[in-house]
Amino acid sequence: MIRIRARLGDGRTSIEVDGHEGHVESGRVCAAVSAVTHTALLGLEELARQHPDLVSVEITEETS
Repeated sequence: MIRIRARLGDGRTSIEVDGHEGHVESGRVCAAVSAVTHTALLGLEELARQHPDLVSVEITEETS
């Protein structure tokens, strides 16, 4: 099961994605969710690059 949780309010948006499809679809749904999520992040990074005075992106890689 892939879980996507979004929190909206007071000028804030938070999105958390975790899990795995664990189904006979051979990872196609996981790949699609990852592609959409990473594309959004890449777009935000590009905006930050173009407008560093207006947008800041911080990415933290966590290890288990």
